[in-house]
Order: sequence, then structure tokens, then C-alpha cells
Amino acid sequence: MPLSCTTETRALRTMRGRHMRSAALIGLLVGLTACDSTFDMDMRRFAPGGLSTTEAAQGATTAARPKADARGVISYPSYQVAVAKRGDTVAQVASRIGMAPAELGRYNGIAVDARLREGEVLALPRRVAEPPTGVIQPDDNIDITTLAGDAIDRADGTNAKPAATATSGEQPTQHRVTRGETAYSIARSYGVSVRALADWNGLGPSLTVREGQFLMIPVKVDTPVQTASVAQPGQGSAAPIPPSSAKPLPKDEAVPEKVSAPASPKLEETRTPASNALMSLPVAGKVTSLFDAEKAGYILVSAKQGDPVKAAANGTVRLVSKDVEGEEIVVIDHGNGTQSAYSFIEGIKVKKGQSVKRGQQIASASKNQYNAIQFLVFKGTEPVDPMPYLN
Repeated sequence: MPLSCTTETRALRTMRGRHMRSAALIGLLVGLTACDSTFDMDMRRFAPGGLSTTEAAQGATTAARPKADARGVISYPSYQVAVAKRGDTVAQVASRIGMAPAELGRYNGIAVDARLREGEVLALPRRVAEPPTGVIQPDDNIDITTLAGDAIDRADGTNAKPAATATSGEQPTQHRVTRGETAYSIARSYGVSVRALADWNGLGPSLTVREGQFLMIPVKVDTPVQTASVAQPGQGSAAPIPPSSAKPLPKDEAVPEKVSAPASPKLEETRTPASNALMSLPVAGKVTSLFDAEKAGYILVSAKQGDPVKAAANGTVRLVSKDVEGEEIVVIDHGNGTQSAYSFIEGIKVKKGQSVKRGQQIASASKNQYNAIQFLVFKGTEPVDPMPYLN
């Protein structure tokens, strides 16, 4: 269930200051986009002061979802679910498990002709024939092949961990989504990572949930404690042989002088229009403030009032609006889950849904205290450092 426009706007009005304004801008992009699509993301990490509640999920290790039978059925003692295959509709899933499409769709709050994501889970309103392997029963002896912490990824992705592949016979809690809930809020309330919740329920990259939807909460497993072996006294590496008075000491050998590496070139100052980078700077100025995943999910590029602001790459205008402080915003969708956003601008020359080319003027720089424009790049639901795209 995406964030409501009212809830998002109320939260953004509490934000002040330069870095808080960044959170407001990013939050507005999400909130406004959510009004006309199924975009959903967690913005708490952009606001300083301890608003994050993800610590409990950071260290949680969860089992992998059990495999379904040929029909897609997973059977637990208290309930059953059906897992969609690629291209399935609700009606096709219902036909495969021997159930009326209207009954299955009504129970899950979804139309019978709705196209499902591969791996998406539907709860069954009544039991169907059990899988050949029978009902999954709790098992105290969990077979663990690989245990990995599936903590929520940081913005830069360098600390991302693979999903756990351990399996458990424990019956997962079944949660029904209520109005206003998101995948993030549900994951936090159960102390699991949002990625594990998405994997178990086939939520897809948008992490969209809908009111009335049934979700399986990933089963947590204990990580075995690794104990380091301690060498006994007198054991271990042998002591070096002391120098002998009968043999001369080795001659000192001159250590070659270290040669310092040349300084890295400032690419943002030397880039030319012929660059092969995925994106180009939206204005002709220099980068004056770099991306900071913890404080500011954007870069600032110097610009004077009236300087043309151009599209960083080919794409389609997804949003033309203003943030809570009245700053105009343009968001361009470049495909493959990549979007760019432009702020501290005025005189917008494009409309929502319009196709734009790289280098095409979309607005002009406005007069502001930073003498710059604000430029963001999104990958999926996370703002990322624009510099790799520009370099």
C-alpha cells in the first residue's frame, strides 16, 4: 500500500534545514509518485535524529521460503498459499489448484484477471488437496546450507548480503495488510528485513503491498556461533632462531624510495560534451557538493540564475511539481529502474509524459543561496551517487 499523499505531505512539513530539505525533496518525489502509481519506499534514513527503526532487522537472519509443488501450493497446518508462475493471472492460479477464480480473487482483494508477478503469493480461502510432500511440519533440526544476514541494503550497496538459503519447517505468521501499511513498516514491526519479506511474498522491486493482501512473515533462524580455536601454551608458531655470534649479520639493503601515485584527475571539471558517460551534467558548472548517502542524497552543480538546465539522458518526464517549500521539481524516467531529479530550477519547459533527449533544455536555474541546482539519481527505490553515471 503506497504512502498516502496526506500522510507524506504532513511529514514533509516538519523538515527544515539543508539536509532536511534534501529528505523533503526525496520524500516528495516518492509521495507524489505514489499518488498516481504503486511506488513505495522508506525515507526514514534520510532524516537525522534517530528516526530509523531498522536496527532490529539489520541482524535478522531468515530462512528461505519452502518450495511449492507443481501447482504452486505450499501447505502449512493452519493455512495454504499458492505461488504464481510467470505470466499467471488470478484465474489461472485458481484453475490450477481447483478453485473458483472469484473466490480466490475476493479473498485476496484482487481482480480475477489481474496479472501476477512471478513468485507472488495468494492465500487460499479454504484447503485444497495437499501437496505430494504433505503438510510442512515444524522441525527442530533445521537443515542449514548457508546462513547470511539479509540486512536492509545501504544506499551504496557495498554492504549488501545475499539472501539466506536456510529452510525451516516452522509455520510463518500470516499478516493481512491494513490501510496505510507499507512493506517497510510491516518488515520493521516483525523485526525482519524488507528484502526477506519481498522474497517470501514475491513483492517485486517496487515492494508494493495492497490493502487486504495476505503476507507470510519470513521465519527467523538462529545463526550458529563460530568459536575460534585457542592454541595451548607452548604451541603455535615456532620462535625465530636468535642471531649467532659466529655468523656475520646480514647486510642492510637499501629500500627503494616509494613513488607516490599521481593525483586523480577531477573528471567533473574536464568532462566534455563528447563524453561516453551514461549521463551528462545538467548544467555547465562544477560539482560543488558531493553525494552523501547518510546526509544528502544529491549533488549540487554550480549554476547562475537563468542558466539552461538540460536532461542528463534520454527518457520520459515522470513528474513536474513543487516541493513543500515551493521549489519546482522535474523527474525523468530513463528506463531500467533509473530516474533523475532536478531542483532549484524555474521556467520548466516540459510536461509530464513528454519524451526528452539528452542535452535537451527542460528548465532554467533559479536564484538560490547555493548558486547551484540540485541533481539526484534514483536506482529502483534508492537514491544513488550520480558521479558514476556522469564519469
